[in-house]
Amino acid sequence: MSGSGAPTASLPEGDPTGLQSFAVLLRRMNSEFNRIAQEFAQEQGLHLTDMQALIAILDADSDPDAAGEPMTPGRLRGQLNLTSGAVTACLDRLERAGHIRRVRDAGDRRVVHLHYAEAARGLARDYFRPLARSTDAARGRFSPEELEVVVRFLVEMNAELALLRRHSG
Repeated sequence: MSGSGAPTASLPEGDPTGLQSFAVLLRRMNSEFNRIAQEFAQEQGLHLTDMQALIAILDADSDPDAAGEPMTPGRLRGQLNLTSGAVTACLDRLERAGHIRRVRDAGDRRVVHLHYAEAARGLARDYFRPLARSTDAARGRFSPEELEVVVRFLVEMNAELALLRRHSG
């Protein structure tokens, strides 16, 4: 349903729903997301790994499937496939820059939970607002039924990528 009249990006040649087309489109989208994230990281004086950590912490804070389980340094290490020392250095940079907070668990003081700092959340929200508007504009060109299919595909794709990560590590 392309009712808004806004331009639609061209599809790759050949079968528009074939594996090759999906690969090209997913790479294009991933490249653009990475470019935007890298620009934010540079503006904030962060490494790309810092951005990956921030995204993981943000997602853990807002993921309804996480059952209220905040990110921990150990989980972050596994998710980003980093050494303990690299995770510590990354978290130190993020905390110094005011992007995250480390909070000790009340029940077990050895456990550290990682949270996206509220001030940094506002900064990121302001920076990524144009991306949110673009995403909303693209969503507006689809019916609710079409969006359900897109969401189902993305959920399945993320599940497959998580399986791939577990089996390759």
